[in-house]
Amino acid sequence: MEQKDTTHFGYREVPVEDKARHVAEVFHSVAGKYDLMNDLMSMGIHRLWKWFTLNNSGVRRGAKVLDIAGGTGDLTRKFSQMVGDTGKVVLADINASMLNVGRDRLTDAGVVGNVEYVQANAEALPFPDNSFDCITIAFGLRNVTDKDKALASMYRVLKPGGQLMVLEFSKPADWLAKAYDAYSFHLLPKIGKVITGDEESYRYLAESIRMHPDQDTLKQMMVDVGFERCDYHNMTAGIVALHRGYKF
Repeated sequence: MEQKDTTHFGYREVPVEDKARHVAEVFHSVAGKYDLMNDLMSMGIHRLWKWFTLNNSGVRRGAKVLDIAGGTGDLTRKFSQMVGDTGKVVLADINASMLNVGRDRLTDAGVVGNVEYVQANAEALPFPDNSFDCITIAFGLRNVTDKDKALASMYRVLKPGGQLMVLEFSKPADWLAKAYDAYSFHLLPKIGKVITGDEESYRYLAESIRMHPDQDTLKQMMVDVGFERCDYHNMTAGIVALHRGYKF
């Protein structure tokens, strides 16, 4: 099969080797106001989506967790409490600006000792095989250039018996689609402009959601790289879905 020379960056086609740089520029621009924008964009509901993810993680004291695209560290902070001083959480992000914001916020909150910070590309995770009991990637997979390669990399570093959890925007129910499109493409970029001074980054984020695989397609992608017992749970009428898969 011939390899594509271009990939999508939102609705634009860009050279494959340039996508990571374009995504980095977006998150460098919005890093400082990322959490505030998440609250405004979702009216705070993103906290419930993440709470549901944490509650279904099965993470126990002493576990080793990898939080990919962990950004400002809200999942890492909770996982740090769950694994305790005998466990470890690795916050990994490809973007240095997001990683620095996460490190500063967690350090200020007193989260030290069982958290490590690693700048890493999800497509080539720099960890040994069978390293983690649980892997999460929340609102990050849609920004990855080669999603199949990233999922395979996650499978490799997950321990047998471990679980991958992908929390991501997905395809909403038909009755909601028109209103959701109007919000995403008209109101969201305006909010981004007012809060961060960056309208284009939030236009990209809206486009990247539409270009992301739908629920059943992502489930099959997980199956194709080896994950078993794959399923998903829709939240907020399918605006967001939590996908889960296991390695046996």
